[in-house]
Amino acid sequence: MSNRVALVTGGAQGIGQGIALALGEHGHRVAIADLNVEAAQATAEQIAAAGGSALAVQADITSTVSVQAAVKTVTGELGPVEIVVNNAGWDDFMKFVDTDEDFWDRILDINFKGALRVIRTVVPGMIEGGFGRVINIGSDAGRVGSSLEAVYSGAKGGIIAFTKTLAREVATKGVTANTVCPGPTDTPALRKFADSSGQDADKVLGGMVRAVPMKRLAQPEDIAAAVAFFASDAAGYITGQTLSVSGGLTMA
Repeated sequence: MSNRVALVTGGAQGIGQGIALALGEHGHRVAIADLNVEAAQATAEQIAAAGGSALAVQADITSTVSVQAAVKTVTGELGPVEIVVNNAGWDDFMKFVDTDEDFWDRILDINFKGALRVIRTVVPGMIEGGFGRVINIGSDAGRVGSSLEAVYSGAKGGIIAFTKTLAREVATKGVTANTVCPGPTDTPALRKFADSSGQDADKVLGGMVRAVPMKRLAQPEDIAAAVAFFASDAAGYITGQTLSVSGGLTMA
């Protein structure tokens, strides 16, 4: 069934934008929650121009009050949230021994606790309504580790484990919970990393491409296709699963 209300955090650009556009194409009413509400509005307008329904809402996932306010706005404008995609995230690349506790706290607050805040806010309503799809965006870094991303890898590994446990707890309530793990994806964030790496950006990206069996970076729409499937009624008997979308980079 389409026309469900879907909330996508960090949905203004990159992978999140691809997910929001795909859910709109599948007929869902999409709420795009992002710190950058102007960019979120631009994405909402793209969905509307294609004949869909979308709402931009400002949200800071490091604040429970902000998350609750955003969900209240979405519920008032579109209806109760039935699909939630926890995509918002942040990382910086450095050796673990060069990090400090402030860095750890920021990584965990955004990439782990941010998803918890959103889920804690929307899942009770899903249980009450007898239907829900929780889709968390993890990372292959959380499955196999990633150099210069130790804390981020730990946070994403935590998301994977948390999602499995949540799936068990809500399995009889009509709610599923799954994780999609992107591999290297061609987004503004990745290109910013390549540009700031201190090396030739094309060589950095070329090295990533060579490591992928399919010999290309993922595009946001590749990740979005997996999310759209997990959001669908066809995936109603699939829960607690972790799916890598990485061109074969991770096979497990």
